Amino acid sequence: MIELVNISKSFGDQTVLKDVSAQFEKGKVNFVIGRSGSGKSVMTKCTVGLLEPDSGNVLFDGRNFTAMNLKQRKEIRKEIGMLFQGSALFDSMTVEENVMFPLKMFSEMPLEEMKARVLHCLNRVELTGSEHKLPAELSGGMQKRVGIARAISMNPQYLFCDEPNSGLDPQTAIIIDNLILDLTKEYGMTTVVISHDMNSVIEASDTIHFIHQGEVAWSGNNADMMTSSSSTLNDFVYASKLMQRMRNTI
Repeated sequence: MIELVNISKSFGDQTVLKDVSAQFEKGKVNFVIGRSGSGKSVMTKCTVGLLEPDSGNVLFDGRNFTAMNLKQRKEIRKEIGMLFQGSALFDSMTVEENVMFPLKMFSEMPLEEMKARVLHCLNRVELTGSEHKLPAELSGGMQKRVGIARAISMNPQYLFCDEPNSGLDPQTAIIIDNLILDLTKEYGMTTVVISHDMNSVIEASDTIHFIHQGEVAWSGNNADMMTSSSSTLNDFVYASKLMQRMRNTI
């Protein structure tokens, strides 16, 4: 479990997060939704230590990450997998080299063991045989799957996915959603997904946190979301669903 306790963050005179508290549950896919500029990305960066909160604490299974020194934080970061928006693969590296990158950075595995781990991860995302290809030779959906393979290469306890379906067609997006769901259950990870894709939120989420103007305005599950009396949440959800239906008919 990841816990955010009273997290606040400002940049100059602009307050981006206001006393945010949330729990992301182990073995579940926890979605964070909200309009652009609502504070979702800043919240995520504070969670993984890319930004320092002005106040509050971040706990990974009871371990106070905020209070740790750099050496202690590095040990926690070894337990975190990241799937970046746009996959963020290294263009000049093969698929094998991309997936192996965290292993070389953070593990002391012998090379042959690393290669075996890479092949296992690629097999898990159904990309066996692609290890010697370059990212430019892959479709967008395949690149996302390479990104997922890289994210799970260190057998993480925590997985962060930033807009995993960005730029994908609806059918490929479903494949990615199902893969994230399956891996979360299989590895028992605490998975946090930042997304605007309401189809994914409805189909793939276990818990949902709606961020509005730097605050957690609503939390619950997808069934609760569809019957919520929160006008702010409803405006976001139904506007998003309408836009998606329009895109899918074009």
